[in-house]
Amino acid sequence: MTLHVTIGAQRYLIQRPWGELPAGPGRVSDVGVDAQGHIYVLLRADSYEDLPAPTVVVLDAQGMQIGLFGEGVSDGHMLATAPDGSIHVVDRDAHEITRFRSDGLKLGAVGKRHFAGEPFNSPCDVCFAPDGTMYVGDGYAASRIHRFRPDGTPDGGWGEPGRGPGQFCTPHAVWLNAAGELAVCDRDNSRVQIFSADGAFLREITDVFKPMDVVSDAAGNWWVTDQVPRLSVFSREGALVGRARAVLNGAHGMALHPDGGVLLAEMNPSRLTRLAPV
Repeated sequence: MTLHVTIGAQRYLIQRPWGELPAGPGRVSDVGVDAQGHIYVLLRADSYEDLPAPTVVVLDAQGMQIGLFGEGVSDGHMLATAPDGSIHVVDRDAHEITRFRSDGLKLGAVGKRHFAGEPFNSPCDVCFAPDGTMYVGDGYAASRIHRFRPDGTPDGGWGEPGRGPGQFCTPHAVWLNAAGELAVCDRDNSRVQIFSADGAFLREITDVFKPMDVVSDAAGNWWVTDQVPRLSVFSREGALVGRARAVLNGAHGMALHPDGGVLLAEMNPSRLTRLAPV
């Protein structure tokens, strides 16, 4: 039996589980795509209980495994590809963003590892502007967006606990669109806040329940996963374009592939789901 969903004008075939993922204790936490169409799947394990193992699985566009790396990651939460092709993994409870070359060579890190508040306190997600400017959603024990220059130098930020504009309760995911607008999944306030690249509040999307991840497409639409669970697409201005129930218990992470597929990282059950356009 096969299942389909329709989002806006596009119909998709649900493919699950999809991709050649290794057996082991790690649970799928996030997924990203680079400019070549390679897929990076992040596996989250418990460093106190599980044996050291690679935490990033590299797949080709057909889902075949072509690489493994990231054994030093303690608590992988989200990842992102930078404009230079490097892979940045949010090592949440190590309070660090670790930077890898696409072949797995560790290049460096931002944040003082295992020292909360220097500057991260269990961060959640990371994203990039085309020039390499980095934004970090921080996170589980903080309520702040950090900005870094392309060379890694801190460049301010904004946010504090609360429910007003520019305040957060778990800024769980961040994404910068082509227009230079930063969307933040303010998860436990059940909204997506949208800011200018400098942190000015622009608008919010409230037709979501505990949003988990957000990305944007070439048309400027925002794609949002939440804990209903459902996948919703909103226009850049926030109007609902379409939505579907595409996974069983909610996608923790998401990526749009150049081939038109939608990749969804499910933690329960742990797997990668692909929506294939038909």
